[in-house]
Amino acid sequence: MGWFRKLLKGSDHISRGQYQGKYGEDRIWDTHRSSMDDLTDIEKEDIDRAIALSLSEEDHLKGKKVVEDDSQSEDDKLCKIDDEEDEYLAKIQQEDEYLAKIQQEDEYLAKIQQEEDERLAKIQQEHERLAKLQQDEDERLAKIQQEHERLAKLQQDEDERLAKIQQDEVEHLAKAQLEEDEQLARAIQESLTIDSPPRSDNDSSFLSYPHLFPPGYRTCAGCKTEIGHGRFLSCMGGVWHPECFCCHACRLPITDYEFSMSSNRPYHKSCYREKHHPRCDVCKSFIPTNSSGLIEYRAHPFWLQKYCPSHELDGTPRCCSCERMEPRDAKYLLLDDGRKLCLECLDSSIMDTHECQPLYLEIQEFYEGLNMKLEQQIPMLLVERQALNEAMEGEKNGHHHLPETRGLCLSEEQTVTTISRRPRIGAGYRVTDMITEPFKLIRRCEVTAILVLYGLPRLLTGSILAHEMMHAWLRLKGYPNLSPEVEEGICQVLAHMWLDSELYSGSGNGGASSSSSSSSSSPSSSSASSKKGKRSDFEKKLGEFFKHQIESDTSSAYGDGFRSGNKAMLKYGLKSTLDHIHMTGSFPY
Repeated sequence: MGWFRKLLKGSDHISRGQYQGKYGEDRIWDTHRSSMDDLTDIEKEDIDRAIALSLSEEDHLKGKKVVEDDSQSEDDKLCKIDDEEDEYLAKIQQEDEYLAKIQQEDEYLAKIQQEEDERLAKIQQEHERLAKLQQDEDERLAKIQQEHERLAKLQQDEDERLAKIQQDEVEHLAKAQLEEDEQLARAIQESLTIDSPPRSDNDSSFLSYPHLFPPGYRTCAGCKTEIGHGRFLSCMGGVWHPECFCCHACRLPITDYEFSMSSNRPYHKSCYREKHHPRCDVCKSFIPTNSSGLIEYRAHPFWLQKYCPSHELDGTPRCCSCERMEPRDAKYLLLDDGRKLCLECLDSSIMDTHECQPLYLEIQEFYEGLNMKLEQQIPMLLVERQALNEAMEGEKNGHHHLPETRGLCLSEEQTVTTISRRPRIGAGYRVTDMITEPFKLIRRCEVTAILVLYGLPRLLTGSILAHEMMHAWLRLKGYPNLSPEVEEGICQVLAHMWLDSELYSGSGNGGASSSSSSSSSSPSSSSASSKKGKRSDFEKKLGEFFKHQIESDTSSAYGDGFRSGNKAMLKYGLKSTLDHIHMTGSFPY
């Protein structure tokens, strides 16, 4: 626009005017003179071009301003949109955080619900268990009530029988008294017929009464004095004062109509029963007679425990160790796997794997003393009955002593549950707080582990270990597949030898052992004895029972096999017997 101003300034023909109006409307120029007509055509064209150029530049500036304003407005809008978008994203983030919190809350509530369901399930199980216990208790009380009713009926029958006996006795005594009175009256009547002696004036009496019944006419067999005309008893080939005929046991007079005799001595029937009638060692009652009137009972072949035949069918439990029946006045310990253990066997029982390790080392020393050392270290685990049965099902080899196997030599890789901590004895003579743990058995040789039932006495546990270790020795030494009679028989021989050595070493005498195994096992038995200390009388008798069990076993594999193997071992020695088995698979004869 500078050139346009110069152009205007340089023109003397353009005069100043005054603009009145708005841009774009009619323009009115107030001039004193108009000299447009005086301009040349060239100058007019220059003026028009300058005006046009000026207007174009003004419009361009105005448009640029509008564009800048629009651009600035657009930036503001974008900034506002960004702010709104940030606010929206912030709200979305807050919403996500809120949803995450809700999700965590839902998971927490679900966990609480699950724990509550589990707790309610446990409560339900406890209620069911208590209901079962209550039902068992009700059934037991019902049986007790029935037993009370039966005893009440028996008591009533007994009272009626005694009443009848007493009535018969009264009638008998009345009849005897009547007969005695009749005899006395007859005697008096006969005395009146006897010739009278000469009378005197001052004596009008008959012969005196004693002369009619001279002394010694009836003498009591008890006190040896004259009975006279009083009441008396006639029995056992003599006559007695009623107070002199006494029971040999209680020394009281026998007034019953019936009595019992033993060695020519009288007894009350009740005293005779107490003295001679056997009582049941289980229920402590008199053993009843059978239909033939004979006393019939059962007796343990070793312990000589007498009991009623009915206890073999009424579910009376036996000790899983010594096999004695549980008496009603005693309480056996109930193990977790359902077995029961008497308190005498509990005294020397082994309850967990750690506690059994010293005994396991003693068995290994016993084998070393026989020059039969096992080079491989074989795990030994104490387990419950269920774990032993499960391991037995997974074992392909071996023979099992039914109805219950108490030890097992494994050769398969398995995972078994072992007892890692000794249980405690809780209320009701039940074991509690027993801790078990899984044990993975890995095959490093032909034998993976030796399993033994927990809770058995030390001598029984040791004999089972000696038996199972012989299985392991046969497998590790490459013996061929043996028949059950040979393999189980020689294993029973080793168990019997170990028991024999233990009892021999614990007896403290220098006498010979019951078998030749004492000489071969003496190197280890002396050291083992020093570790155990003095053995109780019951434990010695328990060891004899375990030997008796092996000797009297009736099965073909364990019983006949042991007797054949023991006979060969006593005749040829253990080493020669084992060499013969290795070559022929049979016992030498």
